[in-house]
Amino acid sequence: MSIRERMSGNEAVSYAIKQINPDVMAAFPITPSTEIPQMVSTFIANGEMDTEFIPVESEHSSLSAALGASAAGARALTATSSCGLAYMWEILYVAASDRLPIVLALVNRALTGPININCDHSDSMGARDSGWIQIYAENNQEVYDNFIQSFRIAEHPDVKLPFMACQDGFITSHAVENIELLETEVVRNFVGEYNPENYLLNSELPMAVGPYANSPFYMETKYNQRTAMKNAKKVILDVAKEFETISGRSYGFFEEYKLEDAEVAIVIIGSAAGTSKEAVDRLREQGIKAGVLKIRVFRPFPGEEIAEALKNVKYAAILDRAESFSAYGGPLGSEIKSALYDAKSECTAINYFYGIGGRDYTVEAATEVFEELIDIKDGKKDIEQFKYIGLRK
Repeated sequence: MSIRERMSGNEAVSYAIKQINPDVMAAFPITPSTEIPQMVSTFIANGEMDTEFIPVESEHSSLSAALGASAAGARALTATSSCGLAYMWEILYVAASDRLPIVLALVNRALTGPININCDHSDSMGARDSGWIQIYAENNQEVYDNFIQSFRIAEHPDVKLPFMACQDGFITSHAVENIELLETEVVRNFVGEYNPENYLLNSELPMAVGPYANSPFYMETKYNQRTAMKNAKKVILDVAKEFETISGRSYGFFEEYKLEDAEVAIVIIGSAAGTSKEAVDRLREQGIKAGVLKIRVFRPFPGEEIAEALKNVKYAAILDRAESFSAYGGPLGSEIKSALYDAKSECTAINYFYGIGGRDYTVEAATEVFEELIDIKDGKKDIEQFKYIGLRK
């Protein structure tokens, strides 16, 4: 039986952590993720869970401690945002190459500079090639559900990769929404116990984790990581299907919203998908065939599946909440364009930037993007790539 509650996204993650009751959590506070270790440490102090909480002196240390715990055979996690993730940079790659299934609750926030504490995706997108699985949430329900699934995916023997469970800073992390929680016993049965085959404290099988790898060995390590990331695609779908049986909620690589007959579409990640859906509903009332493709899984990147979902769309606006400064598009835009090219798709992709540094993205702004796509489709306007939505003139 589900439990109806009202929670912020940070509360939802913290409650999920309490229900999973992992072995070790190491964390250092940084806005807007500070509430997560604060709440978890309170649960521990009140005797509601028996996780070992490690207060550390920096984010680099927090992921290092989680890495050590995971290598020793513990189920480990941490939480951070923005510059905290940047401070973890070295250890992100170490954790992925060591194939340690650490889970990181990432509350997305703009990277400095200039100094900004509001939401964009520059932190996680900057880490997109570090070898971590990345899954994003639109709302607080998805924040909770994604985290419940995270350890099952990361710890799967065909995967064994670290996992970023991403949510939008302040927008979901601090906003309170209605949410349906699962009973703790159901969650623990679903997640299960963590019994790694190989770990440092196994005296019967001495081993090294993260040894020096010179040229004859390094490349094979990367290939194995790549294979694991490919394997994660099937595991993500399998875990989601099993999760649906206990929750009634269905998840995949993405959500197709009124896309079946759409001629124009917005492709987007995170909380702004809801804003785009509202614009679609209004345009549908006017007889305009608009839709939204909300990307949930960014790593592993489901390029073939995205191209298939967009095959009947004539013009798609790919909205990035992070700059890549390639002068040729953002992270999401570049990868989707590549996928469409490989699929020989007839869908024309136009890359936009929105919401950077927390800039408002409204239903009106989404509607303007759709109207621009319609004008391009009707030959009334030329394509202009890489526009900033809501830029002050």
